[in-house]
Amino acid sequence: MPHTRPLTDAEATAYLKRILTSRVYDVVDETPLDAAPGLSARLGSTVLLKREDLQSVFSFKIRGAYNTMAKLSPQARAAGVIAASAGNHAQGVARAASVLGCHAVIVMPTTTPQLKVDAVRAAGVEVVLHGDSYSDAGAHAAALAHERGLTMVHPFDDPDVIAGQGTIGMEILRQVTGPLDAVFVAVGGGGLISGIAAYVKALRPDVKVIGVQTDDSDAMARSLEAGHRVELEHVGLFSDGTAVRLVGEETFRVASAFVDEMIRVDTDAVCAAIKDVFTDTRAILEPAGALAVAGLKEYAARPGSAGSTYVAVACGANMDFDRLRFVAERAEIGEQREAVFAVTIPEQRGSFRKLLEVIGPGREVTEFNYRIADSDTAHVFVGLQVRGRDEARRLAQGFEDAGLPALDLTDDELAKLHLRHLVGGRTTLADDEVLHRYEFPERPGALVRFLAAMAPGWNISLFHYRGHGSDVGRVLVGMQVPPSDRAAFDTFRETLGYRSWDETDNPAYRQFLR
Repeated sequence: MPHTRPLTDAEATAYLKRILTSRVYDVVDETPLDAAPGLSARLGSTVLLKREDLQSVFSFKIRGAYNTMAKLSPQARAAGVIAASAGNHAQGVARAASVLGCHAVIVMPTTTPQLKVDAVRAAGVEVVLHGDSYSDAGAHAAALAHERGLTMVHPFDDPDVIAGQGTIGMEILRQVTGPLDAVFVAVGGGGLISGIAAYVKALRPDVKVIGVQTDDSDAMARSLEAGHRVELEHVGLFSDGTAVRLVGEETFRVASAFVDEMIRVDTDAVCAAIKDVFTDTRAILEPAGALAVAGLKEYAARPGSAGSTYVAVACGANMDFDRLRFVAERAEIGEQREAVFAVTIPEQRGSFRKLLEVIGPGREVTEFNYRIADSDTAHVFVGLQVRGRDEARRLAQGFEDAGLPALDLTDDELAKLHLRHLVGGRTTLADDEVLHRYEFPERPGALVRFLAAMAPGWNISLFHYRGHGSDVGRVLVGMQVPPSDRAAFDTFRETLGYRSWDETDNPAYRQFLR
């Protein structure tokens, strides 16, 4: 991909003017900057939340969409607009169209949850369902735009969209009357951070602007590291609002000029951040909405960070309710408040009592799974409430000192996603078993299609799937593959087209299931 032309000083100044003259306040009010007292006390710094989740469409997207559409010529507005989106951008365009009296077409993938489809239709716009992915919807939207003479409203890669989002930075600097050390912003395509950074750096170059992405959807982080736009082959879908394979050309230019740092966080950290915001505000953010808080927490844990003032942009709250059970399950681990162990004990009377003595009477047990499987030893799956990773390490050492070998599974995805629901599944019948984790886009019928693809002739000896309202399905599959077939099996797995991980040598699998 060719290198992008750097942002000039004149262009940076032009962005400041665009932001100052944005039309967003026709439809939005200035959102509050709320203190997060609990999080502030824990981190030893002042944490402030910019509450974009309180917008009428429950996200910041209304700012960029309305500013772009309000600045169209009367002729273009009369002809109508079109956008491709499965989420917040769609609702922003729909709301803007309602206010401006403009016909709007929203192309959404057929896999979009009905809740979101209904929310967009309720705004009185035309909804077209097409394709299985955002890419399919985007291509169809481009074709319809050409066919019907509609103006495309891009979700992020447009100067007026960037300027509309930049009004958030203007409000932050107006609302923070004292010191301000850093502003943390979730990053997908880059429109939000580009607008905020363009304004903040123009007026307060001393304030750091820090982007946050999930470690499996880090297109902007990789692009800034490489010095050119990098397209990801796959993106994680838990934070669906930031699941972008390729950042915008214009957003990359602006971010390259103004963004100080990018931080990557994992799913557990995002879940913990959702819980943190709920604890302080009673608001439930979507994963993308909590990304900035997750990055802020990681940054604030660095040495010498205490006593600072940080702002995190809570950018959206369009959360699917069914996803909350997954969030609750993973939040404790993400906050380092739960540790998960595989503890080996002698298969004899008194072993359980010895194990419980090591755990101690005052510690909350979050999970305890056991099934007899061997005449000499037993493997117990134990979840314990802790106050940090140091305490987890001390617990593991305590088990070892008591003669009870322990395997720390706290960071083991196999254990967290599947094993805790499968303990007791040991068998002597699964000869030549190989074990793999797979991810596939979650949609009606997807599991059936996955199972159909997993039937090439080798026997399935283990299968675990648990739906939890996410945009991605996670399965664990054991298959009996003779050594002579391993090369053919590897080829088969590569051609499936799903993300996968080989877990055959995972020690937790060896202890509990093999």
